[in-house]
Amino acid sequence: MSLPPLVEPADEMSLDEVRRYSRHLIIPDVGMAGQKRLKNARVLCVGAGGLGSPTLMYLAAAGVGTLGIVEFDVVDESNLQRQIIHGQSDVGRSKAESARDSIKEINPFVDVVMHEERLDSTNVMPLFSQYDLIVDGTDNFATRYLVNDACVLLGKPYVWGSIFRFDGQASVFWADHGPCYRCLYPEPPPPGMVPSCAEGGVLGVLCGTIGSIQVTEAIKLLTGVGDSLLGRLLVYDALEMTFREVRIRKDPNCAVCGDNPTVTALIDYDAFCGVISDEAAEAARDSTISVQDLKQMLDERERGERDFMLIDVREPIEWEIVTIDGAVLIPKGEFLDGSALEKLPQDKQIVLHCKVGGRSAEVLAILKGAGFSDAVHVGGGINAWTLQIEPEKPYY
Repeated sequence: MSLPPLVEPADEMSLDEVRRYSRHLIIPDVGMAGQKRLKNARVLCVGAGGLGSPTLMYLAAAGVGTLGIVEFDVVDESNLQRQIIHGQSDVGRSKAESARDSIKEINPFVDVVMHEERLDSTNVMPLFSQYDLIVDGTDNFATRYLVNDACVLLGKPYVWGSIFRFDGQASVFWADHGPCYRCLYPEPPPPGMVPSCAEGGVLGVLCGTIGSIQVTEAIKLLTGVGDSLLGRLLVYDALEMTFREVRIRKDPNCAVCGDNPTVTALIDYDAFCGVISDEAAEAARDSTISVQDLKQMLDERERGERDFMLIDVREPIEWEIVTIDGAVLIPKGEFLDGSALEKLPQDKQIVLHCKVGGRSAEVLAILKGAGFSDAVHVGGGINAWTLQIEPEKPYY
């Protein structure tokens, strides 16, 4: 869909800026007017991670005058496989600060505004109000719905992207002119149904592909050139190296942008999306042990003072990375289809763990329902174990 330019041109450009952006200026559809619009633009990037890295770098290189960064995390070594705005020397640093320094190295003419806070219902409206366009680089459903609803309520357009393993998606949402994210996904998937990138992985270069598409759409919106992805979902399969397009229509029954919206103010998005199911939360309420508790239990089992079965519910590929000695691998899927239950002893306590605790809580609910009333799971999972008990083992 062709849309008018989102921002007015800046008054002037310096000689140094003309030199820097010369390859843009000689494109007829961009020219001086388009580059001045980019200079005058204020774009907020939610996240400086996998998608945020190429997004921020190319927006900066393109000459967007003001770049906002919403990011509260610090750089971890596991980020470096895909989050190319950060380097080895940035490990342990604020991601926002690391991204700012990289942007300034790319383009000193860009004004970088850091918002080192977790985006939530209390700060999103005043924060988004400061910007012309939002680029969503988040990796969880709660924040995606928060970004969407805030943009709808404020009348702001935003560019959305999503990545998982070898697959990517991108679109533009702007309720004033077309569909919003809820028109495409009215409800979040059930808790635990869709693994995160931290659980399922992502091909690092996929971030560059989808992030570059997001920046392309942002530039088109800001300058008013071309046809945007508004009303279209672009689906990318890196293994097959194919792109396909799915048309998205504005839903008249949409809860937030429909004819009779039921969501007229921001809601509790964590509760709406659910980190884990209600059943898992209830099962884990009084049946969660710490990694220190597990260490003591393993020591007692080694001495013959107690017996239990420690089950790792992660996937085999994760098992190859790191394990807790004495654990048995039975992936979560085998509990979901019921095949794992026949493998379990009736005369031993069952102790479950996964990567961080979410999957094991879901499995715990299944076991409780099957009569294993004394089953427990390990809060924080193997990540907590490697950080607190065996730091010499890999952390992923």
